[in-house]
Order: sequence, then structure tokens, then C-alpha cells
Amino acid sequence: MKASETALVITSIAAPNAVLRAFAEGCQAHGHAFVVIGDRPSPPDFQLDGCDFWSLERQAKMPFELAKLLPERHYARKNLGYLQAIRNGVSVILESDDDNIPGATFWAPRKLEQEVDLVKGPGWVNVYRHFSNERVWPRGFPLELLQTEVPGTTATVQCVSPIQQGLADGDPDVDAIYRFTGVLPIEFQERVRPVALENGAWCPFNSQNTTWMEPAFPLLYLPSYCSFRMTDIWRSYVAQRICWENGWKVMFHNATVRQERNEHDILKDFNDEVIGYANNRAICAKLDPLDLEPGAGNLLPNMRKCYAEFIAMGLIGPQELPLLEAWGKDLGST
Repeated sequence: MKASETALVITSIAAPNAVLRAFAEGCQAHGHAFVVIGDRPSPPDFQLDGCDFWSLERQAKMPFELAKLLPERHYARKNLGYLQAIRNGVSVILESDDDNIPGATFWAPRKLEQEVDLVKGPGWVNVYRHFSNERVWPRGFPLELLQTEVPGTTATVQCVSPIQQGLADGDPDVDAIYRFTGVLPIEFQERVRPVALENGAWCPFNSQNTTWMEPAFPLLYLPSYCSFRMTDIWRSYVAQRICWENGWKVMFHNATVRQERNEHDILKDFNDEVIGYANNRAICAKLDPLDLEPGAGNLLPNMRKCYAEFIAMGLIGPQELPLLEAWGKDLGST
């Protein structure tokens, strides 16, 4: 049997639900692998056709150093799903969550190079404003810029984009302040072309509907020793900054999933996001001038430099460094 070229990776503590079944059926229909990473609260009898489920006990037998170091009850255990997919030889990794219902377009083939509307930098760009007339912003966008943010000017170009963020209709990835004050549900407008960011333009992206292609696989790493609500957002800042050195553009495209959000305590989300509200803009001001190097061989050294800034700012604990080193070693052995 031919190995899958594409894998979908999700972490979940739920029993097989309608979303997981839809993903499993879609992966089977399109010849994709489907890797689900469990955690301590996962049901011990999890069983879903078309799904490669990894319980904590099974994860402990993985040939990865990171499996011994990752904390339990944390979203960053998803890193093991990425490593397993890479070990299986895929060239494309799709990621989502167990509350995002895939539409038909979710299964469309991904292209590394395509025509986009490129948003010029420098500065912060609220990409959601290119897909909606609502005053809506993505989780991780600096609150202090909401009164002055502009969509930015665009030019149509061909670009290479190994990281592609799909939007989510319904209950999209917004922060707790928007959930307390804004309009939901949201139906994003469809664009003829995706939007991509020029070097120097910042916008957070998440892990809910994201495509990663092989050149950018090392940048998948999710930090563990930080706020749960910041792990994928801070990863996105690191990935964007390193993309600039390689001529890659982070791309945002039309919604291909509908989120029916799992139950959340929005006040708890708010408290977990406060550290981001206070520091997101400052983080990128630190990352912006870093002396980074282009090339595949420099992705991991560049990541070390970026995460060193988070640690120096007191935003990620120094215990993150052994995990990052293990990630690099595990990538080298896949």
C-alpha cells in the first residue's frame, strides 16, 4: 500500500464525536493519514476506523526523546503527532481541532506556490478585515492597535507559502475580549485569491485549520511552558519571523471549516490570554531585529534564538529548552 503523502494531526481528549468521524471519513476517502494524540483524560477505549489514535501509554513507546519530556494535560502534546506524521514520510501536514467541522473545500489539494494578494508591511495587519466587514480580529492581535489598525494595501503576486492558515466560519478563533463584546457567529466573505503577508507584516495564526508543507516542518513546534492560550500564537510569531529569511510568505485563505466550539470558560480564557494582551506587540518588536540566517539548516538555530527572547522576557520558562533540543534531535531521526 502506498504511504500517505498528507496527514491530518489533531489532539483530543474526547470520545469519537461527529467532527472526529467526519475527519476520519474524509481522510479515508482522500487517502490521508489521520493521527490523533490523546492525553490523560482521553477515554481508554477510544476506537475510530481510519484513525491512528495514540494514548499516553502508546506515546510512551514512541522512539522520540520529546515523548519523555512533554507535560501531560497540555495542547503541546500535539508535537508528537507532527513527529509521527513526519516519521511516516508525509510531505503535507494538516492540523485542526475536534470542534471544527470540515467542509468539502477542506479536502482540496494544497499548492506550495500560488497567486495571492500580498499585504505590504511593515507593521501589524488584521487579516480578518480582508475577509469581513465586522470589527473582528484574530486571537493574538495586539489590543492597543485595534483603534488604529488598517487592512493594508495589496498587490497580486506569485509566492511560495509552506504555511497556510484557513479561516473558520461560525465561531472562529478570536480572543476572550471579542467573545465578551463582539458579534458571533461570523460568516467570512470568500475571496478570489488568498491573502499573504510581506516581510515585516505581522498577524497571528493559529492551529485550528492550518496546512504545513515539508520545508517548514521544523517550525511546527508548539512550546509547552507557557500559557495554554498562547502556545500556537507564539509559535506563529516565531514561524513568521523565520519565514522572512527564506522568502516564504504566510498565507490566509477562505474558511474551509465551521467551528462549533467546545465548552469553554471564557473568563478563564481571558485570564490565560492576559499575558498575551500585555506582551504580544513587544514580543514581535524583539523578534523583528534578530540576526537570523536563511536556509533549511538554519531553521532550528533560528528557533533557538527566537525562543531565547521569550525566555529572556520571562514569558516562557527555561525548562522549554530541553524540549526544543529534543524536538530537533527527533526531527533528525525521522
